[in-house]
Amino acid sequence: MRLALGVEYDGSGYSGWQSQPQQRTVQGVVEQALSQVADHPVRIACAGRTDTGVHAAGQVIHFDTEAKRTLRSWVFGANANLPKDVVILWARVVPDSFHARFAALQRRYRYVIFNRTVRPTFLARRVTWEYRPLNEELMREAAGYLIGRHDFNAYRAVACQASSPVRHVYQLDVSRQGEMLYIDIEANAFLHHMVRNIAGVLMAIGSGEQSPEWAREVLETRDRRLGGVTAPPCGLYLVRVSYPEQYDLPFSPLCLQL
Repeated sequence: MRLALGVEYDGSGYSGWQSQPQQRTVQGVVEQALSQVADHPVRIACAGRTDTGVHAAGQVIHFDTEAKRTLRSWVFGANANLPKDVVILWARVVPDSFHARFAALQRRYRYVIFNRTVRPTFLARRVTWEYRPLNEELMREAAGYLIGRHDFNAYRAVACQASSPVRHVYQLDVSRQGEMLYIDIEANAFLHHMVRNIAGVLMAIGSGEQSPEWAREVLETRDRRLGGVTAPPCGLYLVRVSYPEQYDLPFSPLCLQL
């Protein structure tokens, strides 16, 4: 039997999603919790691997098991064995054709910027702090240059291992609510550090350091060395993964409000 699960986590205390020797990872604690419920070792696959310090409100995973448990037992049994900063949201039986990563149609991220002169306290590990006043109108104008199908080589990490830098960005919005600035981006898939590099460019533009056209100029160089600073991981959230209707999976929250 193959199961799909929704996962939410605060990535502050983890060395990213993927299991690593001698490191505390989200995959590691989730596999350990599910293995206790299944009474056998469980290996999981996820929709998108997140970096150290990155969070998720809508991660999706799948695994195979012969254990007979109710869906409620998978959810509450796993949660009873998980640390407080990771939780299983839902569980569904899916056909063997389902794969959390390869069946995904779109992924949506939200980047949260706390924009005031004084640093945050309660939100310190959950937002990116920017003390310079940011002009969201300039950032929104710049974002328009990145919508569509492009070669995002200049917006990916130098160590990115993806075979192609081409991605299709369906939506890229910038909005503000008081001192909170939100960058919402949805694409078919993302390159390593792509969202954080886009956020870094938009923040430089919003601060007046660069013009809105710079976002397009960086894109056209196809050279990461000519791009902006990679924004910190603490403001980044995976908020939704979309799949074909045939799998009938619950929608994760579209937006995250802090």
